[in-house]
Amino acid sequence: MARPCVVMLGGHLCTPVLWQAQCEALADTADCLPLALGGGPTMADQAEAVLGQAPPRFALVGLSMGGHVAMEIMRRAPERVERLALLDTRADIDSPERLRVRERDAELVESQGFEALAVGLPERWMHPLSAARPALRALVLAMVRSVSAADRQAQVRALLSRIDSRPSLPAIRCPTLVMCGRQDLPNPLWMHEEMATLIPGAVLRVIEDCGHLSPIEQPQAVSSALREWLSW
Repeated sequence: MARPCVVMLGGHLCTPVLWQAQCEALADTADCLPLALGGGPTMADQAEAVLGQAPPRFALVGLSMGGHVAMEIMRRAPERVERLALLDTRADIDSPERLRVRERDAELVESQGFEALAVGLPERWMHPLSAARPALRALVLAMVRSVSAADRQAQVRALLSRIDSRPSLPAIRCPTLVMCGRQDLPNPLWMHEEMATLIPGAVLRVIEDCGHLSPIEQPQAVSSALREWLSW
């Protein structure tokens, strides 16, 4: 049997560094292809950029914004996706409260520069115990600082352009894992419960003591769940 190719998509301001532990842990089982989100300013652009780099058939993992792109791929090319994993993401569009957060972030970057936003992201995204670990904090800061201004802007525009994916979730027919950190504040557990209910046969996994960046906060738990998912 051919080894599966696992395309891995991270979130806004994430790079393939996010998936380093999973690529190493699954190396004996799968060919991992972590991709940066560097497409254009719409979800359609982002999805087409991924499809252009992926093999004809692949397993698909998406975290946060990567999950939005994955759901767009499922609408555009479901026949190419063998199995799907949605991590720490959401299927709806931004609420008015979330839009206000994005506006404040944009104002902060405009007035003080990107670094003023970046330094607060570890605490915003991760479980407090994770954010307090110097190595993890340094990893996250190095990752977000490495994303170019052009890619940052394209990602925000794509996030704002996305549609509500909930109506299309019942059409998903491949084996699907929905997984999140129990303490994911940007995309809380109830959103994942909703997605798992809407996708036929989806399996929900909750990672304890974990925030929004589950692949680096709890790498062993995420790798173990993905290994099991690949065997379905």
